[in-house]
Amino acid sequence: MTRRAAGVWCEQAMWDGRIEHGVRLSVDSGGVVAAVETGAAPRPGDLVLNGVVFPAASNAHSHAFHRVLRGRTHTGGADSFWTWRQAMYQAAGTLTPDLYEEAATAVFAEMLTAGYTSVAEFNYVHHQPDGTPYSGHDMELALGRAARAAGIRLTLLDTCYLAGGFGEPLAPEQLRFGDGSAQAWLQRLARLREAFEAEFDPSEASIGAALHSVRAVPEEALADIAGGLDPELPLHIHVSEQPAENDACLRATGLTPVQLLGKHNLLSPRLSAIHATHLCPQDIELLGSAGATVVMCPTTEADLADGIGPAAGLASAGVRIALGSDQHAVLDPWLEMRALEHGERLASGTRGRFAPADLHQALSDGGAAAQGRRVPGFAAGRMCDLMAVDPASARTAGADPAQLALCATAQDVTAVVVGGVLAADRGQHVRLGDPGRLLATAIRNLDAAAGVQMTETVSGAKA
Repeated sequence: MTRRAAGVWCEQAMWDGRIEHGVRLSVDSGGVVAAVETGAAPRPGDLVLNGVVFPAASNAHSHAFHRVLRGRTHTGGADSFWTWRQAMYQAAGTLTPDLYEEAATAVFAEMLTAGYTSVAEFNYVHHQPDGTPYSGHDMELALGRAARAAGIRLTLLDTCYLAGGFGEPLAPEQLRFGDGSAQAWLQRLARLREAFEAEFDPSEASIGAALHSVRAVPEEALADIAGGLDPELPLHIHVSEQPAENDACLRATGLTPVQLLGKHNLLSPRLSAIHATHLCPQDIELLGSAGATVVMCPTTEADLADGIGPAAGLASAGVRIALGSDQHAVLDPWLEMRALEHGERLASGTRGRFAPADLHQALSDGGAAAQGRRVPGFAAGRMCDLMAVDPASARTAGADPAQLALCATAQDVTAVVVGGVLAADRGQHVRLGDPGRLLATAIRNLDAAAGVQMTETVSGAKA
């Protein structure tokens, strides 16, 4: 990795919603901003960032292996969330620790060059395909090493996944996700934390917790987890992504998923509810009263036809909004911001639901907070994690620099800085090179392991 400069100079920078010129950041040995000057000139040895510089993106929800599905699940007519899920299970079944490390390294490199410098990786592929545990935490350590190779900050959300649905056992393709019981998951989680602390600096890789969903974690297990989980850990869960999930939860418990979490004291500021697309007014009130985060994944929710979640209503209720790329149908933080605002416009018939500064806050601060990480940006005490954008590309020429969230894409990201160090330069990873080459190789190797062709798709629904 390139040596950390003593200072980073930005030609222009978006700071608290306004554009400042000649912003110079002093950076300490840990990559944290120590001091900020405006109207400054660069000093000898500074890392110079031209264009308009923004706090880097914090990816609040990722499934790295889903990247292999991009462009492969659109057969037309019979496509649904549930047919997509069958393709996802097939992809999960091909993973080995070595293949996963290679694939995740490529995905994280693509992510970083797009402007993300941290990621919450929601991982439930724990064991061998038949459910037999690996001798160590092989899959989780593979993800940690992939993040370290790519230079992206990782919060690995180790996921509890115990059931195939309300009152249903795990299906054969889900066996590698399960630990048998809440107590067994809690014990493995504790051992995993020790393994990560032994191998990784917490600034580069740390452990959080996740529940896959209320349909995958029985109610009695929720009670055990609420009593046994370290309250300091971030906790994430998929919530109300599909109407069918809500209907099944109501039939089984008489409550919505959010209400069920509230019943078991799992609603709190450390909770991040993923998607939260189909909520009733009481759900919104409960999440707001708890000070929880909702992680919207707009490009995934569009790709899977999930629907448009009530983002503005949640924000008005006191919910923090964060953004994730989820299945990586698109890996572009600028398109996630734009899709959030456009979804609100389409649902409400009103423009300007989120100001550009609000979109950046969701992208950067919201995602970092959901990971339990120090936020990136331009104030002392923040991480010196930044992304620079070309204001004169075919997409951005003529735009108000403060409104680039409404027109820029990852193609316009000219530099990405992690902890004061240049990590990506005009779409190329400084150490790993072209992410496209890495991805092509990794996907080819996964295909070879699965014995499939590049154009093969999966059909057939499983409700």
